Amino acid sequence: MMDWQGQKIAEQVMQIMLVVFAIGAFLTGYFMGSLQLMLFIYAGGVVLTTLITIPNWTIFNRHPLNWLEPSEAKKHPKPQVTGLISKKPQKK
Repeated sequence: MMDWQGQKIAEQVMQIMLVVFAIGAFLTGYFMGSLQLMLFIYAGGVVLTTLITIPNWTIFNRHPLNWLEPSEAKKHPKPQVTGLISKKPQKK
C-alpha cells in the first residue's frame, strides 16, 4: 500500500505529466495541423502517466506508517470528544 507522502508525490507527478503531455500534444497537433496526431500523443501520455503513477512502486513507499501492536493500542485509548462546542446556537 502506498504511504501518504507517496500518494502526494504520485499525484504531483500525475498532474505535471498530464499538463506537459497536453501542452506538447496541442502544440504538435497545431503545427502539424492534425487533430488525430494530437489525440494520439495525449492518449499515449495518459497511458504513460497511468503506468508510472498507479502501480505501487518503491519510490512511493519511502515513509511507511508504524502501527501500534494491539496490546499497545489498548494502553493508549482514543481521545474523548468533550462537549465544549455546542452545535446549536444559544439563545440570549
